Amino acid sequence: MPGKKADLKKEFPNLYNPPRDPHILEIPDMRFFMVDGTGYPVDNPLYQEAMQLLYGASFTLKMSVMKPTGKDYVVPPLEGLWWADDMTVFTDLYMERKDEWKWTSMIRIPDFVKEEQIKEALVLFKEKKNPSNFNKLRYETYAEGTVVQVLHLGPFSEEGPVIANMHKYAEEMGYLLHNKHHEIYLSDPRRTKPEKLRTVIRQPIKKN
Repeated sequence: MPGKKADLKKEFPNLYNPPRDPHILEIPDMRFFMVDGTGYPVDNPLYQEAMQLLYGASFTLKMSVMKPTGKDYVVPPLEGLWWADDMTVFTDLYMERKDEWKWTSMIRIPDFVKEEQIKEALVLFKEKKNPSNFNKLRYETYAEGTVVQVLHLGPFSEEGPVIANMHKYAEEMGYLLHNKHHEIYLSDPRRTKPEKLRTVIRQPIKKN
């Protein structure tokens, strides 16, 4: 329908509005803008830098696609891949080892966007904003495959037991955990009460 915004959250409810109980599903390959960093995100200059790059590139791409084609879309939610040398840091109830966290923050690029449109948007973003850290921004296809997934409702600080339960479910179903912990942030923490935050939590798995 002309004038209607495409919204990936509504088009793919299995990816962005899943059940709160752990479940297993296949994730299709998707393209993302990405920025890497380390440490706890709150008051972290690296994380703030990543947000500026990701949202700057994503909104530049949105406008670059919309102006010549008239096709508008909602910029997809922020996502994050999280890992550490010792993955138990993510099930620590008190998050005492946050400095050990490593992350890739990312925003999805809709499938209908063409490769040349992405490249043109990046050139335009660099010309208009000229961020000194531009070289930290990249885009690539992320192939996640089979995952265990759950929707977490509540503050980020209460994710530990939810993650532990999700891991236990996957192991009981005959899977091994591998690759990077994945979160999708459906709520804006600046505007949403902690108890109402909605976060999709994923963990890639493989058959034992």
